[in-house]
This record gives sequence, C-alpha cells and structure tokens, in this order.
Amino acid sequence: MLLTYFLLVIMGNLYHASPDKEIRYVALGDSYSIGEGATPEQSWPAVLTQHLSAEGIPIKLVANPSVTGWTTQQVIERELPVFREARPDFATLLIGVNDWVQGVSAADFRHNLNYLVEQIVAILPKQQRLLLVSIPDFSVTPEGPKYARGRDIAKGIGSFNEIIIEEARKRGLRVVDIFPASQRLRDEPSLIAADRLHPSARAYAEWAEIILPAARKLLQK
Repeated sequence: MLLTYFLLVIMGNLYHASPDKEIRYVALGDSYSIGEGATPEQSWPAVLTQHLSAEGIPIKLVANPSVTGWTTQQVIERELPVFREARPDFATLLIGVNDWVQGVSAADFRHNLNYLVEQIVAILPKQQRLLLVSIPDFSVTPEGPKYARGRDIAKGIGSFNEIIIEEARKRGLRVVDIFPASQRLRDEPSLIAADRLHPSARAYAEWAEIILPAARKLLQK
C-alpha cells in the first residue's frame, strides 16, 4: 500500500509538472529567419519567442542555424543535423527564396521541401508542431529587381508558396502567409534594412506578430 501511495504521488507530480516543461524551439531557414538586415536578437523567431514567453508559454529558442543565401538543399545538409541534436519540441520553417533565385526547378524544390518536412515531423514529439511560413516578396525592395534575371519575381515566389501550402495541407500542417505583409516594404522605407534588400528589425517584429497566433495555438494543444 505504501509503495502504491508513493507511485501515485510521483505520477501526480509528473502530471502537474508537464505543462510547465520548457518547449525547445528551433527555427530553420535562410536570411529571413536569421534576421539578415537586423540582428539575430531582432529576428522574427527571437521576437516570437519573447512574445510567447511573455504570455506564459515556457519556450526557449535553443537553435537558429539559418544562414543567408541557403537553399533547401543546404538546410537538409547543414541545418537538419543541428535540428536533430537540439531535440526540439517546436519548429518553424521558412525556406525557398534562394532556391527560386538560383533557378532550382519547382519539382526539385517540392522534392526537397517534402524531404525536409518528413524529417522534421519525424523528429518532433508532436508532428503538428511544425509551423511553415511563406516566402516573402523581395521584388518590392530597391535591390530586389537585380535578382530577377528577366523573371517575374512576385509570380515566381508565389508559385513556390503554392507548393508550400499544398504540401502542408497534405499533412494537416499550418502555414502562415507573410507574403502580403512583405509587400508593404514597397511603400514603407522604415521596413527595409540598410542593404536595401532585406527587412528591417521593424518588419521582422511585424512578421512575428502575424505568426504569433498560429504558434500560440499549436503550442497550447
């Protein structure tokens, strides 16, 4: 009887402690996730973490291996190992702009995206805790058109975003669309960084606000 009592006490303590378990968050991506044009502390993943923490959700951004210029292939090769090592409970993925800039075909982008998503959800304790974010429209920045090479940037990025949405829906995953918000950079100079290509800290903060409701909902389940 005494042993049974102690087992029940231990199980009860574990049950009550579990809601307060720190959520380990890893952000995967490229320049947009690492905060190019601002600082890593001003990146939207960092700001998102601050907002969630302020709301009482025990979360820590344990890794953000995102690198400016990287494609889906480099995320597979360089960031996934970091992701596995970090033992995350929650992840965000914003990737694809450099695939499009470098001329990666839609088919290859879809293949790499599928592989990434499959690997990520296999690692997460709850697969629904992968949140995908759409690719921003960089054509509205002063330096953006230099990367067009005769192509329609907004249309091209839009087609890659359609792939992201399609593949997420197949798995019941949530996508937050920041494409419309990114187009505000056209008319708001304060949203553009000094390099005239990337978002400013203010823009990243706005994206974090847009992503916050979806992240909150996933983490409260």
